Amino acid sequence: MVCGITRVMPRYAAIDIGSNSVRMLAAEATPAGIRSLAADRSVTRLGESVFRSGRISEDAIRFLCEQLARMREVYVKLEVVGVRAVATAAVRDASNQHEALERASEAAGTPVEIISGQEEARLIHLGVQSRWPHKNKRILIVDVGGGSVELVLSESGDLKAAFSKPLGAVRLTEVFLKGDPPDERALARMEKYVDEKLAAPLAKIGPGPFDRLIATSATAAAIVCAINRVPRARRDTADRLRATAAQVRKLSKELNVRDLAGRRKFAGIGPRRAEIIVAGAAVFRRVLDTFQHPSLYYLAAGVRDGIIADLGARGVGRELSQLSREQRAVVEEMARRYGVSLRHVRRVAVLAHELFEGLKPLHRLPAEQGKLLEAAAYLHDIGHFISDTGHHKHSGYIVSHADMPGFTDAERHIISMLCRYHRKTMPQVRHSAYQTLASDWRRSIVFLAPLLRLADSLDRGHEQRVEEVACQFKNGAVVLTLKAHADADLEQWAAEGAGDVFRQVYQTPLTVVRLRAGGS
Repeated sequence: MVCGITRVMPRYAAIDIGSNSVRMLAAEATPAGIRSLAADRSVTRLGESVFRSGRISEDAIRFLCEQLARMREVYVKLEVVGVRAVATAAVRDASNQHEALERASEAAGTPVEIISGQEEARLIHLGVQSRWPHKNKRILIVDVGGGSVELVLSESGDLKAAFSKPLGAVRLTEVFLKGDPPDERALARMEKYVDEKLAAPLAKIGPGPFDRLIATSATAAAIVCAINRVPRARRDTADRLRATAAQVRKLSKELNVRDLAGRRKFAGIGPRRAEIIVAGAAVFRRVLDTFQHPSLYYLAAGVRDGIIADLGARGVGRELSQLSREQRAVVEEMARRYGVSLRHVRRVAVLAHELFEGLKPLHRLPAEQGKLLEAAAYLHDIGHFISDTGHHKHSGYIVSHADMPGFTDAERHIISMLCRYHRKTMPQVRHSAYQTLASDWRRSIVFLAPLLRLADSLDRGHEQRVEEVACQFKNGAVVLTLKAHADADLEQWAAEGAGDVFRQVYQTPLTVVRLRAGGS
């Protein structure tokens, strides 16, 4: 029995291999945003050797792979349905990138791809909008990474312009800042270089005005924490904290004259971050001055969040709940052999899949079980070949004794049970074939059978009047909205009737409403 509505959405994992660190995020992509399940970060400093010699050192590759293997264990246990791993500036610039990618892919258990600066900026924008939407605002997003800086202009939630410049904190430190503390001439050369690289974005975007400047990345977190005196142990509380341009200028000047030991004494600046914070703070200071903005807000979002949002928006993993081409060919051939209308069962299969996906927050079943529901949708009527009377029992019998390549015996048995219970009574204590199943499978049948009944009822006239069905949750109830032709009264009435079993099993009110196809 389901009490209330708990949204259970697809789980994804994102890996961001940057110039300074590798980050992992496992999360659910929900309509309301991203719900983090696990996050990890490890400083790798791939950029140190790349920006010095042009290659990723063997030690850095080995350490990276160790961290990726550890992170992989986390997201595998969470049973994510999609993973994307990306590498940015340091790997883009490395002469031995192919070796690094091959070894990293093996450690992560998924292909690692090098992404362009534009793609990195796009993902950062997605991550920011998923964490802190700005639907009616003009904002400038600045991400200071280890190898590059991404600047993104966003208007009303849309990306309008994006730039990627080689101004990362690790890169600038390796190229310009040799002394500790760095001498004034080195700082001046670095700032001149920063200003030169910011000239093109300034010419394109202009100095503003912006409703808000959002700073992302660990460097931004360290700056905001130092200014607001937030200790590293409480860095999570720094999300959306503000720092004025005057405060950033003051902090940057103070950092410029401190040695490493002195920089490590600032609240919120970790021992490794202190090694590169001078360059990072200088970039944020010059961005604020160049674009003439009075302050910045730190946001704990970035490439990883963008990857999760992107995977969710593209529906990655949904294919797990659908039959493969070979499996679909098997069930269609069975349906054809027993004289079933393919137009009818194909539509029932489509509607069943839409119900399975839309009602995931209620049934909480593994994605793979959507395939079994779809197969049953193709085969639920084959029992008519034996007799119209009790055809649901005949359908179940035929499937249970059929040869179905591409399906395991256990899957075939579940499909037969779904066919058996697609009408009339639901599973009873006296049904021995059902009672002998494992408890998880019994639960699956009980929760899937009402969906098959609803899908079948939505093509009651076998005329494919209902084109699609959308599931919504309103005030603790489920609303099925049918996109249908004007004469779908029969299907709507049938679905309301089939909904009785749904209401009983799911302990949730259900209503069925209709939209005219092509209209509202």
